[in-house]
Amino acid sequence: MDHHYSARKAYGLLFFLTLLNVINFVDRQLIVYLAPLLRAELGLSLARIALLYGYIFLVFYTLMGMVLGNVADRMDRPRLMAGGLALWSALTAASGAASSFLHLTLARLLVGVGEATLTPAAVSLLGDVIPPKKRAFASGFYYAGVPLGSGASMLIAGYIAPRYGWRACFYVLGLLGLLLAPLVLMIRNPRRGEAEALERLASPRQEEAEEKLTTREIYRELFRALRRLPALPLAILSGVIINFALSAAAMVLTWLNLERGFTYQEAAFINGGIFTVAGVTGTIIGGQISDWFHRRWVGGRMWFLVVKGLCFIPFTLLFYTLATDAPFYLFYICWFFSSLGSTTWYGPVFATVQDLTSPRIRSTAVAFLLLALNLLGTGLGPLVSGVIGDHVSLWRGLLICACVGFTAVIPAWLAARRYGTDLARVQQEA
Repeated sequence: MDHHYSARKAYGLLFFLTLLNVINFVDRQLIVYLAPLLRAELGLSLARIALLYGYIFLVFYTLMGMVLGNVADRMDRPRLMAGGLALWSALTAASGAASSFLHLTLARLLVGVGEATLTPAAVSLLGDVIPPKKRAFASGFYYAGVPLGSGASMLIAGYIAPRYGWRACFYVLGLLGLLLAPLVLMIRNPRRGEAEALERLASPRQEEAEEKLTTREIYRELFRALRRLPALPLAILSGVIINFALSAAAMVLTWLNLERGFTYQEAAFINGGIFTVAGVTGTIIGGQISDWFHRRWVGGRMWFLVVKGLCFIPFTLLFYTLATDAPFYLFYICWFFSSLGSTTWYGPVFATVQDLTSPRIRSTAVAFLLLALNLLGTGLGPLVSGVIGDHVSLWRGLLICACVGFTAVIPAWLAARRYGTDLARVQQEA
C-alpha cells in the first residue's frame, strides 16, 4: 500500500490534526476558566484549581507522554491517537459528574493519559509529510489549537455555564470527542522520514527499513542528542520559560473578574475573543516569519525568538499596569499584542527540536519537549501566579511571571549561535 502523501493530502492532515488539538486544549483549559464557578460550588481555592489545571493533570500527561511517544515511534500512530481521543473524551464527560476535589483529581489524571497520545504522534506525522523548510509553519499552525482551544473554552464557559451549569460544559465536550474518534482511524500512517527522503530524492521505504530502533535505543539516542547538541536543550529551555509566562496568564480571566471589575461572563467573552484572534495570528505568523528567518540566517528560528521577545515586552508590561479606561483603548490594544506575542514561539521551538533529532526518534523527542514544557512551564506558571494571588494579589503574581518570561531571550540567543554547528553534526550522522 502506498503511504506517500501529496501536498494536498499533507495539508488536509494538518487541518484535521489541528482540529484535534483544538479539542485537546478546550478540554484541558476548561478547568481554569470555570474557576469562579468551581470556587463557589466546590469551595476550591485558586491554588487547588491551578493544581487541577497544572500538576495533577500534567504529571500523568507528561510521564505517559514519554512512554506513549516511544510507542508512537514504533507503532501505527493514527490508532494510538484514536484510542487516546476516546479515553480523554470519556473522562472529560466524567469530570462533569464530579462532586469534590478528589473526584475531579481522578478524572483529570486519566484525561492526561489520553491526551498524552496526541501531540507526540501528531507532530511526528507532520514532520514526515511537510517539507522541512515549512516545518515551523506546520508546527505553528498545529499549535493554533492552543489559542483556538483556549478561546473556544472561554466562550463555552461564558455561554453554557451561566445557562446550564459548569457540568454541562464537560458533557458536551466529551460527546464531541467520542464522535470524532472513529475518523482518526481513517488517517494513513506515513513512513518515517518521508519528507527528508523525498527532499534528498531517496527511497522512503528503504530508509524506514534501516531506521527501526528498540525502546532502549530510542531513549539512548535522544539523551545522546541532548548531551552532544547544546542548541537542542537551549531551544527547549527558551520554550519552557516562555510557556511558564503564557501558562500563568491562564489566570487573567479570574484577575479581570476579581480585581479589575469585569463580570465573569464579560471577562470570558472578551478574553476569549482577544486570545483567539491574537493567538491564532501569533502561532501562524510566528511559524511563517521564523521559517523566513531560517531561510536567511543560520539558526534563524531562534534569532526570531530573540527579536520577538524584545519587541513585545512593552505591550505585556502596559497590559498589566494600565487602567482599563486608558485613552485610545490602549489597555485593549496592549492586551491584544501581548497575547499575540506570547503565542509566536510554538513553531520555532517545535521545528528546531525536529531539525536537531532523527526522524526515527521524533515522537519521543517531542514527548520530551512536552515533558519539559508542561512540568516546568504549564504546571508551574499558574501555580505561582495562583499562590501569589491567594496571599497578595493576582495582579502581582501575573506581572512577576511575565517578567520571568522575558528572560527566554537568553537561551534563545545561545541556541541561535550554536544551531549551525549542531545541525551539521546531525546531518553528518544521518
